[in-house]
Amino acid sequence: MKKVFEAIHLLKDEKDEPICSYIYDLDHLKKHVEFVTRALPQNCHMYYAMKANSEERILRTVHPYVKGFEVASIGEVKKARAVNSSVPIIFGGPGKTDKELASAISENVQLIHVESINELKRLAMIAEYLNKRVSILLRVNLRGPFPSATLHMAGRPTQFGIDEAQIEEAIQLALSYQSLQLEGFHFHSISNNLDNTGHIELIRIYCQKAKQWSRKYKFPLIYMNVGGGIGVNFSNLEQQFNWELFTGELQKIIVQENMGNVVIIFECGRFLTSSCGYYAVEVIDIKETHGKTFVVVCGGTQHFRLPVSWQHNHPFELMPLERWHYPFERKAVVNEKVTMVGQLCTPKDVFAKDVSINQLRIGDVIVFLYAGAYGWSISHHDFLSHPHPQHTFLETEIELKV
Repeated sequence: MKKVFEAIHLLKDEKDEPICSYIYDLDHLKKHVEFVTRALPQNCHMYYAMKANSEERILRTVHPYVKGFEVASIGEVKKARAVNSSVPIIFGGPGKTDKELASAISENVQLIHVESINELKRLAMIAEYLNKRVSILLRVNLRGPFPSATLHMAGRPTQFGIDEAQIEEAIQLALSYQSLQLEGFHFHSISNNLDNTGHIELIRIYCQKAKQWSRKYKFPLIYMNVGGGIGVNFSNLEQQFNWELFTGELQKIIVQENMGNVVIIFECGRFLTSSCGYYAVEVIDIKETHGKTFVVVCGGTQHFRLPVSWQHNHPFELMPLERWHYPFERKAVVNEKVTMVGQLCTPKDVFAKDVSINQLRIGDVIVFLYAGAYGWSISHHDFLSHPHPQHTFLETEIELKV
């Protein structure tokens, strides 16, 4: 936090306006991603899920440590290619247009994750027209049951993947097309899972299903994409997903299920970048209404939508700033519960409700932690046309890049 607080002081010196900035610790990001990828078994490859955070500096920092990028649009393909023209790309998403499929083929993406039988037919037709043979994985919406997690993409009615009841039809159809090369399956059933033991059992199910279909329809199983889904515990930052324990158990699963010759793909986003990011906002007002104390900050959920989207109180640190240039008393709250809100004209613009604080004054800064994933990237930036936050990247020595 020392590096982040120093950066905030520099920002305040540079421009004496209320602080509103994303701050990314790229040194921490490098160290974390290197640790995550180094712990994986030899036949496992990590792809970075760009949807979590596609800022160019983030992509360039992550790129040396991962196998490639997982994308869900042609726009993300172009961002990936801007970082490296030959970086491996796997392309997914439940609503690919013909133009996107053709562009993915022309961009030579490594694998296309096919999400429906209709998409399979369209892709085969487009690939044949372009005289290309395209490598694919079939995304399977398994029937479950699965471990508990924040989000489920399978095991219940969702728009993701091919229903397990239809997967054998899809396999036979895929194998009938000369323009397609079926190389395995894509399973991504849950998101933000904090149970490393449950996640191991989920991967065992994936292994058994993939092997079963590969044997029955006599095609080589080259890849098995087990998705992302590794969670971040926003309620207790000290108790996170145990990656070392998980990867140790993963190695045992690979041996037990005889999967050593299959490339197992992970496509993590949140787990890689969340902890490197901070959303720093200055308190511009403190007020009481109907017996509640509200702290209003310079910013809002148009910048950082994650807390209201997931309905949690986001973790934070308080940073006092001693500057006060008004001639009247500086308002403060001491040993109270407060609700932290933004500048938007909606009661849903909330970061944390009824949280206890020791002391907070107008002009101090609230630094929301673990804001490096699904923060800026999922937010409705131009709602009410407030200014965008600054984006500050810290690397080795404090370096301000806005």
